[in-house]
Amino acid sequence: MALRYDPFDPKFRTDPYPAYAELRTETPVAHHPAGAGQPEFWALTRFADVWDAVRDPATFSSAQGLTFFPDEIGSLGIPPTLVMLDPPVQTRLRGLIGRAFTPRRIAELEQRIRAFVKERIGELTERAAGGETPDLHQLFSAPIPVFVLADLLGVPESERASFTPWVAGLTAIQNDGFAIDVDQVSGQHAVGEMLGYFSEAITHRRSCTAHDDLISALVTTELDGAQLSDWDILGFCFVMVAGGSDTTASLISHAITLLTEAPAQREILLAEPTLIPSSVLEFLRLESSVQALARTTTRDVTLHDQTIPAGQKVMMVYGSANRDEAEFGRNADQLDVLRRPDRHLAFSSGPHFCIGSHAARLQATIALEELLAAHPRITAEAAAGERHDSYFVRAWKSLPCGDLSR
Repeated sequence: MALRYDPFDPKFRTDPYPAYAELRTETPVAHHPAGAGQPEFWALTRFADVWDAVRDPATFSSAQGLTFFPDEIGSLGIPPTLVMLDPPVQTRLRGLIGRAFTPRRIAELEQRIRAFVKERIGELTERAAGGETPDLHQLFSAPIPVFVLADLLGVPESERASFTPWVAGLTAIQNDGFAIDVDQVSGQHAVGEMLGYFSEAITHRRSCTAHDDLISALVTTELDGAQLSDWDILGFCFVMVAGGSDTTASLISHAITLLTEAPAQREILLAEPTLIPSSVLEFLRLESSVQALARTTTRDVTLHDQTIPAGQKVMMVYGSANRDEAEFGRNADQLDVLRRPDRHLAFSSGPHFCIGSHAARLQATIALEELLAAHPRITAEAAAGERHDSYFVRAWKSLPCGDLSR
């Protein structure tokens, strides 16, 4: 019997990596039939297959949504956003939002991010000195991308206390089922509040453009000779928040978790901190924040003697592809901060390559540089932590830390 990619199995979700290894070997094109309230879909688990598929939007389309759920688009009450479009429209829109994520503009944020990171480290240190076991994720990793998003979107510091729960609400319910354990009512309320806030911000920016943020840039931008609609701009805001918060936060927390499990690799980074920027991709490769997202076939596709019919949802299993021995060698399931792969899927690839990759890498780099400089022996107590129970992402809710000695 062929092995199944089964994210509905709680044991699979807890530790999917042994199943991924078997799937890559035995069933690289896995079929999950419909039944018991579960949808039909397929899954690609080898690196080469996922790499080719995400770079072929004509065959593997994003326009029907990114999950295996058949009716996900519109669940948040807004039109399809950037990640649910195909070229050429997606290409033009991506070019607009890309203005906020150029390496130059992100680098301008570095001093502000570094100051904020040091402030968060001070909070961890103070809590530990007071006898607490600080929560690395809640007190350190999670606030960093929220700070950066607020900065990019022009949310004033006086209003950021409200922005934080809105981000948490949206990331929890995005795409109708990313998180299994979410309070849907609370999450939808948070999304509604954020929708209202950004609608007012867009109206204000249209009458007063003396702001230096993404919303101001978008309200003055034209596409095919016409200004972007409010819905277009709201969609951009939602893509940024939904895609740039929990993923980056979990990247930072996963990095400390992996270094805790591989002390020899930590020693390499402590001896040569200049390796930290390049090691960020290795952390994300080994513990991919986004484990899998779907495409929909536009024609019949045959891979490894299996034919996927047209119109089928196909999961791109990044978490498996990023550990494929055929691409990364025999030690693909081990941390190697010296690894320099020619290609990777840490941020996907092709037209939907993560538009916020520069921002995510910068945040993680600064966080690790400053944290390891202040507390070189810090540990992540993963056994005492709590993960989101999600079909698609591998993310922390809480992660206690220890050994904050210098």
